[in-house]
Amino acid sequence: MAGETKVTRIKASDSPKKTAEVKKEQKPTAPKPPKKRSANPIKAFGGYVKGAWQELKQVRWPTRRATWELTVAVLLFSLFFIVLISLLDVGFKALFEFIIK
Repeated sequence: MAGETKVTRIKASDSPKKTAEVKKEQKPTAPKPPKKRSANPIKAFGGYVKGAWQELKQVRWPTRRATWELTVAVLLFSLFFIVLISLLDVGFKALFEFIIK
């Protein structure tokens, strides 16, 4: 085809210099063998807890005020739908009693 374009996929870790250099041909690499799992379940659990703790450190926790504001918003939203569904229930009950009589 005359108007072919070459698409280069980049990763967030690629620097701008790497993206400017388009590699002509790359040889396919052999797939990496899977990592061996630890035979010790206590050591594996410790690794899990360590990884979970590292993830929790990266979380951006809301302030106390934001937490209360969101809690109030959820309660008001729930209250609104309780009232709405109750009114619909009473209205349909009255409608069906009117139709049946």
